[in-house]
Amino acid sequence: MSIVFDNVFEIHCENVVERSAIGRHAPVKSRNSGVFCATVSEVMTPQTGIPGIANAQQPQSPGEPSSARVTINDVARAAQVSVSTVSKVVNGRYGVAPATIAKVHQVISELGYETSLVASSLRSTRTNIIGILVAEFEPFSLGLLNGISATLRGTQYDLMAYAGNLSPEGHAGWERRSLSRLGGTLIDGAIIVTPTVEVPHSSVPVVAIDPHAGPEMPIAIDVDNHSGAYTATRHLLDLGHRRIGHIRGRGDLASAHLREQGYRQALEEAGVEFDGQLSHDGDYQHDAAVQAAHDLLDLPQPPTAIFAANDLSALAALQVAGERGLQVPGDLSIIGFDDIPAAAQSSPPLSTVRQPLHEMGAQAVNMLLGLLAGEDVRSPGHLPAVLVPRETTGPARTS
Repeated sequence: MSIVFDNVFEIHCENVVERSAIGRHAPVKSRNSGVFCATVSEVMTPQTGIPGIANAQQPQSPGEPSSARVTINDVARAAQVSVSTVSKVVNGRYGVAPATIAKVHQVISELGYETSLVASSLRSTRTNIIGILVAEFEPFSLGLLNGISATLRGTQYDLMAYAGNLSPEGHAGWERRSLSRLGGTLIDGAIIVTPTVEVPHSSVPVVAIDPHAGPEMPIAIDVDNHSGAYTATRHLLDLGHRRIGHIRGRGDLASAHLREQGYRQALEEAGVEFDGQLSHDGDYQHDAAVQAAHDLLDLPQPPTAIFAANDLSALAALQVAGERGLQVPGDLSIIGFDDIPAAAQSSPPLSTVRQPLHEMGAQAVNMLLGLLAGEDVRSPGHLPAVLVPRETTGPARTS
């Protein structure tokens, strides 16, 4: 089983490598693009936790046959037509001149009919490829990708990872465009991570991870966000904190709403009145969370602790605290959510709530395989979120 990063989708180099600098769910603009292929074992290296990606365009001796998978881009380039024209020819659609059809079929044959992804779609209605559609390759989606790839190992399916938010059309609705481009032609089913819009209908079966807040979503996998946020806030309350700030997540995701609800419920049960000045939007993005942390710490009565809706926001708050000369946790306690690798590697190590990302990816695969087999599949119960106290939370300072 292999993971295919196809150049149809313009996977960008720095988006794969510069993980610590990119906020979860944040739109990314990039200058460099390339074609990448990776085996399952190369998704994450144990030494660094950074994706090990091999460039698929290796130098080749003249006349030496290529061992790489032939892509639809290769066919289009050799036939001197657009990718959409090749897609029409492969799928028998109207609007292509007979001479062009013949030329495309000739190129498919010359480039290796039996090993071509395009040729396989000519032979069968199935491509045996599962697509994982993400806004970008960042720590959260990479953690899921490890679970997805491990679960698909040994099956008949390959995995295509598609970063849909890199297209010029912008952020909102990237998953609908991605499904329109891939569904039924290149992939048999899709796993969508943190969709920006509702996706009630698709040409292929779909499973969502961290679903949209709208009511019309496909089968979804999610962690118990409410309980996790409640536990994080309860942890701060048990340490004596009463003025607890909250950096909210992305407003269109159910997870952000549930985490805020868990935060507010913990305050209410402890007899602490909710203060709207202590809750600011972070949008699951680094830059927005930096601004939110500044706003919280600029208050006449700043919080003694901050619960951030994800680890990237918590790390942004930790950065702001350091810039202001605040000691963490002596002057300010900080706790996040997700337990991405950077959480344990920060200085000091970040207290957080762990999502079982590997298990979430595995469950998403099993559910999608069930849908492809025609089974009656339903969303499971929420997976548990576990408190991981480290060194950024401590007793509230006394005045």
